[in-house]
Amino acid sequence: MGKFRLHSFLGILGLAAGTVCHAQPLAKQAGTGQAQIPLERIIAKADNYILLQSEVDIAVFQYISQAKEANPKALAPDPEKVRCQILDQLVLQKVMLAKADIDSVTVKEDEVTAELDERMTYMVQQVGGRDRLEQLYKKSVEQFKAELRKQVREQLVARKMQSKISDGVKVTPSQVRRYFNAIPKDSIPFFSTEVEVGQIVRVFKAGRERKLDAKAKAEKLRKEIIDGGDFALTAKLYSQDPGSAQLGGKLLAAQRGQMVPEYEAAAMALKPGETSSVTESQFGFHIIQILDKRGNEYDSRHILIQPSASDEDREYAFRFLDSLGKAVRRDSIRFDQAAQKYSDDVATKNSGGFLQDASTGSTRIPTEALDPKVFFVIDTMKIGGVSPPISYQSEDGKLGYRILYYKTKVLPHEANLQNDYQRIMTGALGQAKRKATGTWLKKARQDVAVFVDPAFSDCQILKEIQE
Repeated sequence: MGKFRLHSFLGILGLAAGTVCHAQPLAKQAGTGQAQIPLERIIAKADNYILLQSEVDIAVFQYISQAKEANPKALAPDPEKVRCQILDQLVLQKVMLAKADIDSVTVKEDEVTAELDERMTYMVQQVGGRDRLEQLYKKSVEQFKAELRKQVREQLVARKMQSKISDGVKVTPSQVRRYFNAIPKDSIPFFSTEVEVGQIVRVFKAGRERKLDAKAKAEKLRKEIIDGGDFALTAKLYSQDPGSAQLGGKLLAAQRGQMVPEYEAAAMALKPGETSSVTESQFGFHIIQILDKRGNEYDSRHILIQPSASDEDREYAFRFLDSLGKAVRRDSIRFDQAAQKYSDDVATKNSGGFLQDASTGSTRIPTEALDPKVFFVIDTMKIGGVSPPISYQSEDGKLGYRILYYKTKVLPHEANLQNDYQRIMTGALGQAKRKATGTWLKKARQDVAVFVDPAFSDCQILKEIQE
């Protein structure tokens, strides 16, 4: 469980996109002794949708805090530049909402509910449970949802309007070339060494005897709990789910469809306080206890016992990958085809086994962002080579072997169309979408009455509004 951070929590709550927050001290009304909340400064208005100073202040604080957290050594962002960017985004959102009213663009209430549930689940998990959340903020989860519902609906409507504006925008190769050629020479980005690496994973699959042993262990632990044993302590001592074991097995605020079917079916059949029979899923054998139920949401805790693979099971996985690697080297099968057919890693198999940069989605990864375990293997390989089977552990603790395919290496270079077309195209597409939004904004002004405080007239979208 990561340390709870206020600015991250504000973002999940959506405070940067609609919550009124009175930061000024309360003033007393003359002759009454009663405190009054002062009227806030309105920065912009689109028909009946207003943008308050507090909304911008909170959003700027959140952005700068997250930037510092992401890269503590980097220079802090310029607050004035950030403020202009935030203003652009929030004013545009208000105009979109006003135009959505005119065009009858709406979202279904079940979409709003699903988004709310997802946010609340994340919030509850971040702070360590519903009780902790309610204790920290002196309000119930239901009150949070009621307060957030309007602004979540507005965010979804604005997102839908943005999709209508920009989803059909495309760029041609000639437009990409013109976009790149227009970049000033001293502003062309420089990229460090990047590589493309694929993997095929085979996790150890326990045989029948090992499965029976694991189930017997789970049955024994369940009996001890039923006979009065402490579930939370037993989970801490024996559960093989690293994410929940140290929390006494707790899995909080789960929604229907979030857990694997076997777990959910067993959990939803229980009443609060009841303990399930031993339940098998793809992860192993579970002992489940329900803590609370709220409609389609429930809190539970579990103990996971996973079958351990035998030496024979491990040897089988090694031989399988060793043979597959040889087949790839002989060109008997393409690596991407082999990954899609045989890899046990769901995250990469559909992309032909290739690892992806988490920030860009590209299969070209800067070497400094590469997993060190992968880097030290490919550092000894030739381009186009396939490694022998090497040890592997997944994020959820599964053990196995994998083979790595070193497809390409791009040396440090100044951006160019030959090596970096996909990235440059993404930039060109972003520019085209911004132009489409600007064109839409000018047309929307014919239907929407827009006011912007003159003190903020230098921002880009605000300039377009006032033209």
